[in-house]
Amino acid sequence: MPASLCLIIATFLWGSSFIALKYAIAIYDPALVIFLRMLTTLIMSLCLWRYVIRFEYRIGDWKYLVGMSLAEPCLYFLFEGHAMEYTSASQAGVIVSCLPIIVAFLAYFMLKEYISKAIIIGFTFCIGGSILLTLLSPESEQAPNPMLGNFLELLAMVCAAFYTVSVKHLVARYSPLTLIALQGVSGSLFFAPFLLFIDLPSENQHDLTALLSILYLGSCVTLGGYGLYNYAISKVSVLTAAAYSNLIPIFTLILSAIILGEILTLGQWLSIAVVFIGVMISQRHQELAVTITQDDTANPPVSNHKRNSAPTANEFNE
Repeated sequence: MPASLCLIIATFLWGSSFIALKYAIAIYDPALVIFLRMLTTLIMSLCLWRYVIRFEYRIGDWKYLVGMSLAEPCLYFLFEGHAMEYTSASQAGVIVSCLPIIVAFLAYFMLKEYISKAIIIGFTFCIGGSILLTLLSPESEQAPNPMLGNFLELLAMVCAAFYTVSVKHLVARYSPLTLIALQGVSGSLFFAPFLLFIDLPSENQHDLTALLSILYLGSCVTLGGYGLYNYAISKVSVLTAAAYSNLIPIFTLILSAIILGEILTLGQWLSIAVVFIGVMISQRHQELAVTITQDDTANPPVSNHKRNSAPTANEFNE
């Protein structure tokens, strides 16, 4: 399957996750929702065990594996699960637009990838637009505290960016299912203790729609979405993969309007436009990076040794 198609499907699944999560946490505590989601992922990964064990460990990988697991699912789902208690699915989807730029910054420090002024300007627009969206978003039934909810969602994006960069470092030696299974293990262990501090629902408090939403989150969104994303990131650059996350808010807005009936105000739409302006500016970073790569290929640097040394006998014969 082409990497681009994998990324489109993955972003659609992630865009729909905000809707499913909104249904689930309306009935159950976020900690219980996330624990059941990760447990579902772990159980389904165990059914695919022969694909999970395909990896080649290298000394030092543990730092990336632990960091990846802590960033996502642990901290990411903790921030996002509580974010959806306070903000709407559509607003959270817009905050996701900041992900490519955060990835660019982390890729610069962790993978030494090129970063440009366009990234810095775009990052400023995205953060400014997100703040503006938060300030202009009135409290509502879907978003009782948008300021807190959008801030938590932004922290979740930082965790997602760290996860993306870590996967890019690991995916050459680990199958996508190996990394997902590790997420299932770490997520289940991390969120299990939270169950001791919440009120678990009784038998007559269960809701079929919420339970199906959790099953969808664990199977389609986590196992399917992350599986496709991890596969695609092994084929394309980390910035190209992150750029596809711009589709997430579009899918989220459409699904929120269709399924949840959410309506955005004019001020919110203007804030969204600011975010997308920042994203469009940041995309110039990729065009410039490609140009630099092509120039380097067409005009390879000449070493000082080659420039200053006398010609050899073989070079005279040529």
